[in-house]
Amino acid sequence: MTINVNEEIIDGKTVLGIELGSTRIKAVLVATDHTVVASGSYAWENQLVDGYWTYSLEEVWHGIQSSYAELKAAVQEKYGESLVKIAAIGVSAMMHGYLPFDQDGQLLVPFRTWRNNSTAEAATQLTQLFNFNIPQRWSIAHLYQAILNQETHVKSVDFLTTLAGYVHWQLSGQKVIGIGDASGMFPIDEASLNYDEDKMEKFNHLIKVLGYDFDIAQLLPRPLIAGEVAGHLTNEGARRLDMSGELQSGSVMAPPEGDAGTGMTGTNSVKKRTGNISAGTSAFSMVVLDQPLAKVHRDIDLVTTPEGAPVAMVHTNNCTSDVNAWMKLLTEFSQLIGSTFSVDQLYAKLFNHAAEDGDEDAGGLVNYAYLSGENITNVEEGRPLFVRTPNSHFNLANFIKTQIFSAFAPLKIGMDILTKEEQISTDVLIAQGGLFRTPVVAQQILADALNTPITVMANAGEGGPWGMAILAQYTLNRDSASSLANYLDEQVFVSPERSTCTPNPVGVQGYDAFIERYKLGLPAEVTAAKIPDAHKK
Repeated sequence: MTINVNEEIIDGKTVLGIELGSTRIKAVLVATDHTVVASGSYAWENQLVDGYWTYSLEEVWHGIQSSYAELKAAVQEKYGESLVKIAAIGVSAMMHGYLPFDQDGQLLVPFRTWRNNSTAEAATQLTQLFNFNIPQRWSIAHLYQAILNQETHVKSVDFLTTLAGYVHWQLSGQKVIGIGDASGMFPIDEASLNYDEDKMEKFNHLIKVLGYDFDIAQLLPRPLIAGEVAGHLTNEGARRLDMSGELQSGSVMAPPEGDAGTGMTGTNSVKKRTGNISAGTSAFSMVVLDQPLAKVHRDIDLVTTPEGAPVAMVHTNNCTSDVNAWMKLLTEFSQLIGSTFSVDQLYAKLFNHAAEDGDEDAGGLVNYAYLSGENITNVEEGRPLFVRTPNSHFNLANFIKTQIFSAFAPLKIGMDILTKEEQISTDVLIAQGGLFRTPVVAQQILADALNTPITVMANAGEGGPWGMAILAQYTLNRDSASSLANYLDEQVFVSPERSTCTPNPVGVQGYDAFIERYKLGLPAEVTAAKIPDAHKK
């Protein structure tokens, strides 16, 4: 049935998804038929301040308000209607990290993002204590490291949350969190769909010995599963979101989720034996498990779907940043010689050139796309590094191909643990992210790298915020389906546009040759990390 978008805007039936990603904050308005009505975005970058990667809360709100204002203007221009009422709102953001607040709601230290490799001691101790992998990114690792560092702010912590949880709290007044995002804060018990009580008791005992008597359960936000109502937009929240003051309060709020949860939702990858890959500033793969892992792996996170099902997650701190940096440099050159190519056109031109004229192994070149440290390869600090031998086939096609190869390299190393050591397989692996906006090229390289078919959907470049909007719609329509998986199958992805690339044996062999060179050269990258950063703030 064809919907009338103007009527849905007037009647307040649309839903809003907001996602705070690593390089962009985006707001997407979606109609009841799950199509995008309008969107707005704001570009931002993390800053390295006093040794920590961070974003300021001031820019968080400036970015959200700018994105919403752009979306609202697009609605007015396209449909001639003012956006004053929204049925449901969902907030998503990059997972993990550390946002501790005191009892007055004041942030105690600047936001420490997932990108910080500063909690190795805490992560190792907690992994041993729990017999469960605690990555450096997780909120509990950041908290415990602050305790080990004897940071004075810890005794004042009253509430600890993620970026999505913080924004949701400010919009709704509710200190809750989607269970997928919660699983990046503290281990989840699959049976109770809550934090693991045994592990919380162990943590409380551990910190009590160190002189801290708080209960971790009292600091963490309450987990909610997809479809549960997570409060409503307050008057204060509406004014904070829409600076014009026109937006009405009362919108249903969906549980705030991490970008992993929205990625799974936006690619219909929440069922067992499905998986997805998100490629952005960081990269991560999510495989919904149909069997437990045989042992604890430091490079495999155990998180959950938005409904609490166990997921094996391979997370890398670096993916597209180095590609983007080189493209920026090449854009400067093209402008210098008078080219009128847009950035997107330049990406397409160079990616296709790499695919058509590059050697299968990228000509013997090697690149380490480490803007920050990388846990999977045990590199503590970021030092992007390009290496070639005297006999490498050094040309533009191979250079660009090497950049794409290196974007996926840490993910390849982590995924090999799942596929080769744990014998975990999937029925479908769906990729999303801006790297796939140029058709086929990065998709085929990823298929060859992982030696598995890779599917990309038509919304590959916009999956996250749209996925959050779908979770908000599911909150309104939970009674219409027995589960999120069924809702996605029966109402959202009825006839999705998609394309699949299967591994090319020659491409697989070429990427395998590249990754062997990559591994052999890692000591050079580790050494490069010792070079002082002269411009470090």
